[in-house]
Order: sequence, then structure tokens, then C-alpha cells
Amino acid sequence: MLNNVRKKLTVFASALTLGVSAALAVTPAAAQETFTWKVQSHWPGASSSYKDSLGRLKEQLEERSDGRLKLQLFEAGSLFKAQETFNAVSRGILEMGTISPSYASDKMTLAGIASGLPFAFRNVWEAAYFHQALGFEEMLREEAAQHGVYWATDKVYPTEMVVKEPIESLEDFKSLKIRSSGALQKFLTEAGAAASYIPGGELYTALDSGIVDGAHWGAAQGAYSMALYEIAKYHVQPALNIAGTDVIIVSQKAMDKLPADLQQLVKDVLQEQFWYRTNEYLYKERITLAKAIAEEGVEVNTLPQDVQDHLVQVGQAMWDEEGKRSDKAAEALSMLKSFLSDLGYL
Repeated sequence: MLNNVRKKLTVFASALTLGVSAALAVTPAAAQETFTWKVQSHWPGASSSYKDSLGRLKEQLEERSDGRLKLQLFEAGSLFKAQETFNAVSRGILEMGTISPSYASDKMTLAGIASGLPFAFRNVWEAAYFHQALGFEEMLREEAAQHGVYWATDKVYPTEMVVKEPIESLEDFKSLKIRSSGALQKFLTEAGAAASYIPGGELYTALDSGIVDGAHWGAAQGAYSMALYEIAKYHVQPALNIAGTDVIIVSQKAMDKLPADLQQLVKDVLQEQFWYRTNEYLYKERITLAKAIAEEGVEVNTLPQDVQDHLVQVGQAMWDEEGKRSDKAAEALSMLKSFLSDLGYL
């Protein structure tokens, strides 16, 4: 009998030891701190990139961090005006945001080049190579770091206009009232059109009411997701520019509060995002434009050659102005021109 009691006590002790060990083994993971970041987007909730870019980023970070890092998403204008997002992230009021580089042009001397110099690249792969292989992305990151911001280009893609009436001559182009932003707003104005900035949430109404005759909001996906094809039936090509027009910015203060493994995860996911979204965007551009043509009666309006020649001339004059903003801007512009020369474009 005594022996049976001893055996039971031994089994119980072993089980208790295993239980304590198991508890100790899971305690560190269970006790790991979780983080929730507020993310202010410059995209309205209806924009394709709000779901495809921000939605994907949220999913990837939350899943791969096992829920330790969560993103709370806010569409354009919910917390701050789009042009105020960079400052909010820089000061650590917001942990993350999305912007167009032009919204940070008062802080970033490379913003104009990042927004896309008009009629520079002819293919998306060229812009991607310039950013990632030639070092432009790193230059942007170094300049943003001076303001406490970690900079990550979301994707590179073409910016193409939609208009209510086809552009068949230079006179037609110069009579346009176009919704634009950043460097392209200045470019279109200098080329003779009347370009003005209108927030995304007001764009449909402005186009419908005749305040503007056309707009650029990305390219086909942007126009389709914002229902612009309901009003503007002409999709204009070639692209005004091909660039990293959407950027994800992270507060360095917020980044520094993360443990090392989560910091690395954020950087890895953002790097992957660039390639994933660039390629996905190209694919979706093709099928979206085809759908708009088939279902919405959209027509592709290829600019007449004299209009293209005029835009190239105006665009190249603007390049040099951007290069004067700082030594870094001059270096980036020199690198760009050398690359375009190698490609046979200059």
C-alpha cells in the first residue's frame, strides 16, 4: 500500500514538474508586449490602394507578428489633412501614414524627383530599378530620417489622366482644367493647362459639376475605383510620369519602441510591399482598363505627337529646377540623367 502511495506521489510530482516547465516555457511569449499603430491614409476608403496597399500591409504585419503589432486604419481626412500627415508622423503623433511625396515637399528636397519627373521613365521597371538598384530609395530614406521618419515607397506606377472630352490638339490641351497635385500640378500649369489641387473626397463632385474637365488619380485603377469613368470617358496615354507616387512613412519614435525582431519585420514587410504592389498594380492596370473599355464605354485617347513633343520639352526644363533644391537633389538628378542616357532616351 505504501509503495502504491509513493508511486502515485512520484507520478504526481513528475506531472507537476512538467506542468510548471510548460507554464514557464509559454510565459515569455504570452507576456510579450503588443503594439497598436494608428495609420492615417491619404487615400479615401473607396480608392483601390486603400484596400490593396494598406489592407495588405495590415494583414501581413498582424499575421507575421502573431498579433503583436496591429494597425488601426483611418482613411483620408479622418485625423489630419493629407498635407499634415508627414509632420504628424515626424513628431510621433501618428505611428504610420501614407502620403504622396509632394505632401512633404517643404521638408524633403528629393520630393519632386520622387513624385515623378514628367516624361522621364517610359516603363515601370525603369523606375523600380532607379529606386532599388541605383540607390534612390536609400537617398530618400536618409533625407526622411533627418525628420524622424522611416520612408518606404509603396509602389512605382504610371500616372495617367482621364478627361471628359478627347485631347486632339495642343489647343485642346491648353484649354483643360485638370485636377492635379505636386510636381505634376506645376508641370501641367507650365505646359498651358489650368491645374489645381482637389482632395480625393471632393474629386467626383468637382468633375461632375464641371469645376475640372479631367483629373489624374493614379491611372486606370484609381479612376475606376473613384468612379471617374462614369463622367470622364477618355483615358489619356502616354503616362504623365512613372514614379513612386505613394509612400508609407513610419515614425522613428514608434519604430524605436518596438523590440528588435518587430523592427526588422516592419522593414522586411515594407520592402516586400514595394515589389508585390508594383507588380500587382501593373497586372490590375491592364485588366481594369480593359474592363472600363468593355463595360463603361471608355476610349483610350493617345495624345497627338505635337502635344507629346510640347510636354517633353516643358518636362525636361522642370527637371533642372528640381535639381537645384539641394546637393542631394542635384546628385539624384545627375544619376537619373545618366540612367536615361544609358537607356537611349537622352
